[in-house]
Amino acid sequence: MLVDTPHGEGRLVVDAAASPVATVVLSHGAGNGVESRDLEALAACLPHQGVSVVRFEQPWRRAGRKVATAPPTLDAALLVAVPALRESGDLVGPLVVGGRSAGARSAARCADALGAQACLLLSFPLHPPGKPEKSRLPELAGLAGLGVPALVVQGERDAMGRPEEFPDDVELVVVPGADHGLKVAARAPLSQDDALDLVVESTLEWIVREAVGNAAS
Repeated sequence: MLVDTPHGEGRLVVDAAASPVATVVLSHGAGNGVESRDLEALAACLPHQGVSVVRFEQPWRRAGRKVATAPPTLDAALLVAVPALRESGDLVGPLVVGGRSAGARSAARCADALGAQACLLLSFPLHPPGKPEKSRLPELAGLAGLGVPALVVQGERDAMGRPEEFPDDVELVVVPGADHGLKVAARAPLSQDDALDLVVESTLEWIVREAVGNAAS
């Protein structure tokens, strides 16, 4: 599904569940597209468990550019894409907005405006590599202040924020041996397939608990 945004044409890739209990909208990162391994794994598996997955391809990526545009442009596009999805009828049930890396940051900034029930943050870039003093924690803390549940799925070796750098009150799933792309090292304690299974299973459990459960209560 193509969608016009203030910064060009974006694309929504819909993997719908037969009878959705929730819909997850995921934005990609600054260095990859909707084909990244974690987004593909979620899109392949969650619909079979009743959760529709919609991946949003930002206009810069669809236009063939290699470098992402500035964060405000990412937010502006997302804030148009989700209402377009809702209008199409493909957004069924509670909305979970999320993404990986730059897409996770955008989701965190836009969750409240989009009326999201929860926010899924894959490989949240807590800071630029080697620059922990340039923390993006306020974007994450803002969700807690708004009462929006958030789940961070982080690789153990993520150079943009190791799990131990996050505050204790952040709900965190650690992928052993994984880097920022959630790629596991050769000597990691689990295989790449096992790592992606962990991402999918943890995400599903959390969505059922925080989005579906809270919406029903």
